[in-house]
Amino acid sequence: MLNGSSHGDWPAGYLINPCAPSLSGQWHEAFEGMPSAIVSDSLGRNAGGLGLKPYHGLRHLCGTALTVRVRPGDNLMVLKAIQMARPGDVLVIDGSADLSRAVIGGIMRAMAIKAGITGVVINGAIRDREEWLDGELPVYALGYVHRGPSTDGGGEINVPLVCAGMLVNPGDLIVGDADGVVAVRAEELPKIHARCTELLDREAAILKAVASDDLDPTRFDELLRSKGCPI
Repeated sequence: MLNGSSHGDWPAGYLINPCAPSLSGQWHEAFEGMPSAIVSDSLGRNAGGLGLKPYHGLRHLCGTALTVRVRPGDNLMVLKAIQMARPGDVLVIDGSADLSRAVIGGIMRAMAIKAGITGVVINGAIRDREEWLDGELPVYALGYVHRGPSTDGGGEINVPLVCAGMLVNPGDLIVGDADGVVAVRAEELPKIHARCTELLDREAAILKAVASDDLDPTRFDELLRSKGCPI
């Protein structure tokens, strides 16, 4: 717990855990630019957030998850998380999918950039949408609204949470692009990176075959026959 505190020291509704080890360096570099679709395929095609939209343009997102669970429409614990963040961290915020009030806007965006945060993912809403459009800080959210948050607390920092249907643990690698956002557990990174590389090589070979008109014309018929479809 933060500053050596235990669960019993925290008032009801509040919990702040220390940050998980940063993945900056090797794994940030290895997954920088990696398509979220390729990562999702490597995780069985059922991983990643649903309904999250990029509001910053097309800049790629890659960083270490710093998780925050807040009361709908409140951002006190998000402000604390920004103070705790290290360069390369991604704020992953569970705001219970509430769209009636934004939990982060232009001022907090400036604070996050100053802290070296590499992205924000919100199961909820942003505001000051035009400021995010310069693309300096990637942000994914369910929507946007002009109504601002309260700062009353409580909440939890660095706990496992679900963000837009995506399970995220503190210290997970977060990858995002125009298609969406995916989280990868730290211990799975070597295996998933190897699988991503294989899939990228396979896709490149298929595209090359399409361009040269060398794609096997019988491959889909054989697949249908294997499923009992008479072709």
